[in-house]
Amino acid sequence: MSQDLKQRRREHGWSQEEAAVRLGLSQSYVSMLERGSRPLSPRLARKMARVYGLPTVLPVSEPRPTDNQTLAEALARLEYPGFAYLRTRRQRKNPAEVLLAALATDDLEARVTEALPWLLLRYADRLDTQWLLEQARLHTLQNRLGFVVNLACQVAEATPQYRDRVPVLTRLEQRLRESRLANEDTLCQARMSDVRRRWLRENRTREAAYWNLLTDWRPEALRYVV
Repeated sequence: MSQDLKQRRREHGWSQEEAAVRLGLSQSYVSMLERGSRPLSPRLARKMARVYGLPTVLPVSEPRPTDNQTLAEALARLEYPGFAYLRTRRQRKNPAEVLLAALATDDLEARVTEALPWLLLRYADRLDTQWLLEQARLHTLQNRLGFVVNLACQVAEATPQYRDRVPVLTRLEQRLRESRLANEDTLCQARMSDVRRRWLRENRTREAAYWNLLTDWRPEALRYVV
């Protein structure tokens, strides 16, 4: 998100000093926000969204594993159709934070896993991809993220309404390929049985094999992406 703030300021033709005046901040604080060395509070995020004309600016924090119900409720607030019945008026979380929190969870329910490609498709143009990359590498989630990005990209290529997401998703996947891990993993299914693991090694997709994941998720299994 820090790069988005810097880019949008420059698009307006503002110096950091001019942006600081509009935001009621010091120039040094604007500089720290753009470098990502200061977090965005929800209040400041809303103000920056208004001043900069951004569609959404939500603060992010370090991804932590969480429970499936909490993730489902967070996805509902981000308007995921599969969890519309859980929607509340509580503060939304940043989509990138929700995505990585889900990927950091070892035993993810299928209903939550299914929502992750949708999250990328819905918010591809608003994600701080640099933050995503850094956090994925820090928490060794690049293979899980790379596979989910690939799923979303396959859907985008085949779906006219998402076609404009392809360049962003392709660039993100290419950068994740640079740090692909050699260790075998699952797509958030740590308690998978040995029988299931053996079957998936023989029957997983080419993309799952590339990302060293034992999973059988395919684009056609995603119900809410169109």
